[in-house]
Amino acid sequence: QAHLVESGGGLVQAGGSLRLSCTGSGGVFNSGLSWWRQAQGKERQFVAAISLSGGATYYGDSVKGRFTISRDNAKNTMYLEMNTLKPEDTAVYYCAGNPGGNYYYTSSWESWGQGTPVTVSS
Repeated sequence: QAHLVESGGGLVQAGGSLRLSCTGSGGVFNSGLSWWRQAQGKERQFVAAISLSGGATYYGDSVKGRFTISRDNAKNTMYLEMNTLKPEDTAVYYCAGNPGGNYYYTSSWESWGQGTPVTVSS
């Protein structure tokens, strides 16, 4: 029943910006949400998470100060503002919902989107 769809990925030069969006249905936005990324040949990495109300946010060390997570519950939409992009940010970015434990654990998230690719050129 739960469904998540990411959008907004693409090709950008180093130092540039992108905004990713994630839209959900089936009650998936009735709890915390998160963003994850996976580069070729690497494990899926935590990017950011946000509480139901938006009052608490969490960021991975590699994106602190550059990325901002937000949500609009009236629109069932979550955003990731990505600034000062670096080549090492290149990955497929996924949104996740329905947490069942600690936000930092991949296994805590029940519902996942299909991902949107981000490529940062140098």
